[in-house]
Amino acid sequence: MPTLILVRHGRSTANSDGLLAGRTPGVALDEQGLRQAAGLPRRLAALPLAAAVSSPLRRCQETLAPLVSARPGLPLHTEERITECDYGDWSGRKLAELNDEPLMTAVQSHPSAAAFPGGESMRGMQARAVEAVRDWNARIEAEHGSDAVYLMCSHGDIIKSIVADALGMHLDLFQRISVGPCSATAIRYTPLRPFVLRLGDTGELDSLAPPERSGQEGDTEKGEPGNATVGGSA
Repeated sequence: MPTLILVRHGRSTANSDGLLAGRTPGVALDEQGLRQAAGLPRRLAALPLAAAVSSPLRRCQETLAPLVSARPGLPLHTEERITECDYGDWSGRKLAELNDEPLMTAVQSHPSAAAFPGGESMRGMQARAVEAVRDWNARIEAEHGSDAVYLMCSHGDIIKSIVADALGMHLDLFQRISVGPCSATAIRYTPLRPFVLRLGDTGELDSLAPPERSGQEGDTEKGEPGNATVGGSA
């Protein structure tokens, strides 16, 4: 099955202002975010991307703009299911103010029980995002083969919830995962299980390119890329 590169959007004006943007219209990349986005084509240059899939929100579209410009033939799709969590009445508020809300305790320590007033639950957020990934995995594999690599540009909580699912972690542990602006997280999906290859990486991504097929023996742990050990022993 394909390898998915999850890119969080570059730093936004809401990030730099300490706001919980949510789905607030018009939130754009700030100057640093634009520089981060401009570096994305170089970081991804070695990867034969089959497609790019983006959240519909402006900050994600702006993050992918330099990549799409550098690769005119790269198909770009918009996927509603990987849009930001609907924070409802919390959207657009200062994070410093929200820290005093009783619900924030659940958001941080028991997110599976958290539902935002006027918005969605964190369980619902994860369910739709994981469903989108599974659907796109099947589509990309059918159209481009099992060694295909594709990209999704989304948001922090969305990416963290997808990673938690790939790691077999309960959603209540997903706040232990950190993905910074314009970082890349790579997940290789296989029939056996997913493998998280990179997490919150802001450096080079060349080694994620599909290997040349040589007919040699594969790794000793079935389905695991780049690991010739058994049970984690060195």
